[in-house]
Amino acid sequence: MSNPRIIAAAWGVLEGERPRPAGSNARLGPHGATVRVPLLRLTDEEGVTGFGHCRATPEETRALIGRRLDEVFAPGEGIAEPWLAFDFPLWDLAAHRAGLPVYALAAAEAALHGVPLLVPCYDTSLYFDDLHLPDDRAAAALIAAEAREGYARGHRAFKVKVGRGARHMPPEEGTRRDIAVVRAVRAAVGPEAPLMLDANNGYTLNLAKRVLEATAGCGIFWLEEAFHEDEVLYRDLKAWLAERGLATLIADGEGPADPRLPDWAREGVVDVVQYDIFERGFTRWLALGRRLDAWGVRSAPHHYGGFYGNFAAGHLAGAVRGFAFVEWDEAHVPGIDTSAYAIVEGQVAIPQAPGFGLELDEERFAHAVAGGGYRCAS
Repeated sequence: MSNPRIIAAAWGVLEGERPRPAGSNARLGPHGATVRVPLLRLTDEEGVTGFGHCRATPEETRALIGRRLDEVFAPGEGIAEPWLAFDFPLWDLAAHRAGLPVYALAAAEAALHGVPLLVPCYDTSLYFDDLHLPDDRAAAALIAAEAREGYARGHRAFKVKVGRGARHMPPEEGTRRDIAVVRAVRAAVGPEAPLMLDANNGYTLNLAKRVLEATAGCGIFWLEEAFHEDEVLYRDLKAWLAERGLATLIADGEGPADPRLPDWAREGVVDVVQYDIFERGFTRWLALGRRLDAWGVRSAPHHYGGFYGNFAAGHLAGAVRGFAFVEWDEAHVPGIDTSAYAIVEGQVAIPQAPGFGLELDEERFAHAVAGGGYRCAS
């Protein structure tokens, strides 16, 4: 049967932990060690299953039961608009039926079928874990040690949270510490590793310039969310970077971004677009990534805190030429087998297994469904 009906669904939340608690960023307090992963598993009438990140309600899911696959999914394009709440599990189901990894199904190009896909990634774990330390040198040493931990796990690119002076420290002291931390991380990971800064809108234009000037010798790859999206300020920053011969890119798009951001990207005001992989979904990111490719703009989906995005985001690289990095939020979630993925010398090896290449532990998932989840069936 090439076009089966979807006959059953089960939803539950699995919990896991990061290797260490994540600290604050420029806006928020400690992020903690726990990650929560909401998952929906779909089953078709031939017994084929697919699962993925999903927050659909029982009412929304009941409306999906009984639908045929071609009503809700088109190869190479993705999920029909009314069913985008089921984006990830439907991609996984369709790819399992095709016997292909999602990246090959998304690309719809025979050349990608059976070809290992290696995608650059970066360690996104370098938060403000130092706020309890009164001394900048000790603080910088702590974050540098965390960067070395990431290097030992295979990372060769790192994103450093900055903007301590926006909320958690006096502005002058926080900015001084930001600079010390960036320099220490650069020394810890060597001169070749791409180094990104993320201010979570905690800088002004002038503070951004000050930090970039003070860290000019660190070769900053991009500055992310320097301040809330502003075309005038970004044009000013672009001109300033060019005057000083700094190759730092401007990255933005996480959170409630300005709807004009794609227009600014097309005009070259923004270099890297970072809409969240869960907020946009795989299907809409696929369409956006192709548009960004046409404009020569890089794609780097955000997903921090979602765990599942570590694995799902990289599949976009099979169809989006300008895909820059997978944001990697290291964690372990009992019940999700991620062993088909590996980070080697700064790249994620995306498995050739069908779907997103992940496996569910049936017993743990059933416990999660029974302990606060739901089931739907025809």
